[in-house]
Amino acid sequence: MKLPRHASPDSPASDRPSDGPGPDASARRYATGRQYELRRGDALAVVTELAAGLRLYSRGGTQLTESYGDAEISPGAAGITLAPWANRVEDGVWYLNGKKQQLDITEVSRNNASHGLLRNAAYELVDESEFSVSLEAAVFPQHGYPFLLRHRVRYELAGDLGLVVRQSLINDSQEPAPFVLGAHPYLRLGEVPSEELTVTVHAGTRLVTDERLIPRRTEPVGGDFDLRAGRTVGDLDLDSAYTDLEFDAGTARHTLSAPDGRSVSLWQDENCGYVHVFVTTQFPGRTKAVAIEPMTGPANAFNTGDGLRWLDPGERFAMTWGISASLGR
Repeated sequence: MKLPRHASPDSPASDRPSDGPGPDASARRYATGRQYELRRGDALAVVTELAAGLRLYSRGGTQLTESYGDAEISPGAAGITLAPWANRVEDGVWYLNGKKQQLDITEVSRNNASHGLLRNAAYELVDESEFSVSLEAAVFPQHGYPFLLRHRVRYELAGDLGLVVRQSLINDSQEPAPFVLGAHPYLRLGEVPSEELTVTVHAGTRLVTDERLIPRRTEPVGGDFDLRAGRTVGDLDLDSAYTDLEFDAGTARHTLSAPDGRSVSLWQDENCGYVHVFVTTQFPGRTKAVAIEPMTGPANAFNTGDGLRWLDPGERFAMTWGISASLGR
């Protein structure tokens, strides 16, 4: 399997093979570890050892996700998978059977525990083929989360379905374990400036947050937060979670569309009842970037119970999401 090389921090992975000896030596040249390159027809996906992240997805040479350079970890959590919680836990504190649990504070500016426990974990290879790769990492018992779990992530280039991602969580503990799963991809449409794209999300409810981005209440979507008819990205300053998604045949779809009619969509199954939309001016090399994040629950679910699930000993849970595109001829 070839390893992609980036010409610059802002360029997509090229088709050139890496030189030098073997995958172990090659992995040391990448801040995100070993790179798994999948190809099918005109589709290319690059998956990283670190955080089982999606570093790149493209079709016909059109880049459909934001990427980053070889010596960088993913900026703004671009493409990483999230377990055993997505988004934030307020003050890193929650209670288990009345006993206080204190997680490490990983978002210091807002005093929150953010994006789970595997953001800096190396995932081991489970299996791979020309079109797919499965990676797995353990969540070991620790202060703030006294459970033993396995998070498995399978990426597949599935022909007309595009890129399909299945995230599974297995409880190897002797007690039920709470969890929220999620992922953090940023979408784009080739070289079209993201501020010129239109974002459409068919959701009826948004979560209203405080200044620390902790949800405090819900309300029907309205104004700048109503994305059902599409809003131009350049008009948005958004960091908001949505629920009451519109599912069609078990799938909810969120789309970025270009003025020329091309589009890229993130879809998620009914096990993912929430989506977080983040429009940022801080992504390197981009005036604006758009993250569309499928999640089984929102921020602070460990305290509110919203979207929170419990996994019994030996039980497995799975969520599926993916990226598809309509690129014309």
